[in-house]
Order: sequence, then C-alpha cells, then structure tokens
Amino acid sequence: MAANAETAAERAAFYQAIAPQSMTPLWEVMAGLVTPQPASSCQPAHWSYAAARPHVLASGSLITAEEAERRVLVLENPGLKGQSKATTSLYAGLQLVLPGEIAPAHRHSQTALRFLIEGEGGYTTVAGERVTMAPGDFVITPTWGWHDHGNAGDGPVVWLDGLDIPIIQTLDASFAERSAAKAQEPTVPTGATLAQYGNAMLPDEAPAALTSPIFHYPYERSKSAVAAARLDPCHGRRLRYANPMTGDYAMPTMAAYLQAFPAGFESQPYRATDATVFCVAEGEGESEFAGQTFRWAQGDVMVAPSWAWRRHRASRDAVLFSFSDRVVQEKLDLWREDRGNTP
Repeated sequence: MAANAETAAERAAFYQAIAPQSMTPLWEVMAGLVTPQPASSCQPAHWSYAAARPHVLASGSLITAEEAERRVLVLENPGLKGQSKATTSLYAGLQLVLPGEIAPAHRHSQTALRFLIEGEGGYTTVAGERVTMAPGDFVITPTWGWHDHGNAGDGPVVWLDGLDIPIIQTLDASFAERSAAKAQEPTVPTGATLAQYGNAMLPDEAPAALTSPIFHYPYERSKSAVAAARLDPCHGRRLRYANPMTGDYAMPTMAAYLQAFPAGFESQPYRATDATVFCVAEGEGESEFAGQTFRWAQGDVMVAPSWAWRRHRASRDAVLFSFSDRVVQEKLDLWREDRGNTP
C-alpha cells in the first residue's frame, strides 16, 4: 500500500537523518535482497571457438606470455559487463601459450582449473610435478600452489581457464605472489601423483588439503569412465571429477564434470541453482538456456545461468566438460535442482 504524501515526506526525512550514520531501512530494499527465486544478472552466453580462435592467436603477437604473466582473453558474461565474470561467482578465459614460451611461476589464493582445447606439447608444473597435457585433459591448481606453464610443441596451445576469483573477491581473501624463478624445477617424477592416487589404491596418510591430490586427469581415462556411466535423462552419461581421498569434489570451491551424449540424444528440461560453464570437448549439437538456443562444436564455451531451464541435443556423439559453484552451495545447504518439465 502506497503511503500518503505526509507519511512519505516523514519517512524521507527519517531516511535522510539516518544516512550520515551509514544506515538504511531494510523495508525499502528487502524485495530486492530476499527474492522468491534467483534473480541473477548472469545471462545465457555462448562463445564460438571458431570465432574466438583468431583473436586468441592474434594476442600472441601483441604481448608475450612472460610480459602478460598469463596471456588470457576473459570470457565476460554479457549481463556482467566490466566485471571479468563468466557467472556471478566464477571466472573463465581462453589462455594461449606459443611454442617455446613459459608462463612464469606464481601462486595465488584462487583455485584454478584448466581444460585443454587445442595443441600438443603444452605442459604445466604444479607442486614440483610436470605433466604434458593433451586436448580434453583437466588440470587443477590448488589454492596457494606454485604453478607455471610452457609449450614444448610446434604449435599454439589453448586452454579454458576457470577460477573462483569472484568468490575470493567476495570474501576479501585474495593473495598472490610471483616466483623469483621463471619456472619450477621438477622434483616429482611425471605421473607419480596419478599413479599413487588414481588407481583405487591409497597411502595410509591422507593429504591435509581439501583439493584432490591428483591435479592432472587425462581425457582418455575420464572419457572411458563416462562412457560406462548410466544414461541420465537430464545429463546424458555424466560423472564428476573427484578427490580420491574423500570421494568429495576435486576442488573445494568448484565442481567439475564430464558428460557424454550419444548422437540423437535430447535431454529432458533441467534447472539448478548453480550457474554452469560448459566447454565442448568433442562433437556437435545445440543447447537451450532460458529459451535461447546455441549451436555448438568442439572448443565452444557456454554459460547456463542459475535456475534457468536448460536442454541439450546432440547431432553427433558429443562430450562436454563443465564447472560450477555447486560444491560451495551444497556445503552451505543452498543447492537446489528441478528435474521437472518446462513450464
């Protein structure tokens, strides 16, 4: 009910009086703070890799990997302009490393993931172990872990970066440090971590960190596991990347998945509170988010906003990687899904 003129004037005077004390009336803003359902500014989005690739490669002639520290083109959600966000809680970008280059060693509070889109010979060193990456590989950099990247191949290497930067910003917990050495000298044999923790056998002493001790999940192993998964009507064949020590998510702030769709598969309508970033590992098809349809192919990146209806259709056998903040929402008892039909 609208207030009469006298009451409105009295309230306005009161608001003006409390403003110098850095106070504001909740009743004037509550409708926008406690909403009946998610009311995010995040929008459905799609970046065609075929269209983005020339710009990614062009950046290589503008700035070196060392000068940039990380030569990345940020994938900025159209509803979150100027904020360097793919969703309200997650960052995404396309990083380029050219032959012979090294992206210098540094560490930061933010947890990071990489999903390789293109190239052979790219490598990363995390906590003293250097691994060579292949297309479709999933790689983790844990919070405050030293890491550097390089390219020992003959062509460009491009991967999708995903970080929890907006979450760390919200918590005011960001720290970063650059190493005095350009790159780490490997101190752990290549493949040692995967061999120790990735074969259903574990040491007696569990690592203390919440992040998975495995930081490199090869695509061929993950794809084979997904191919044997149950076919879900909403997700196709989908498995999450896990911490083998706990069975929990591989990272404490980001949930990562790999899912496969057989040719001709069409998912049932689905929505959840975790806005999700998708990257196409292989295949072709289309996805519908909040009524917008995007045709996709290998390397494309897409965003499905929180609580937006989503559907996937595969015109060819397809595999999609995805990540979201679902793990945080579950820990806070906030995550919700709807496997119903489109209203």
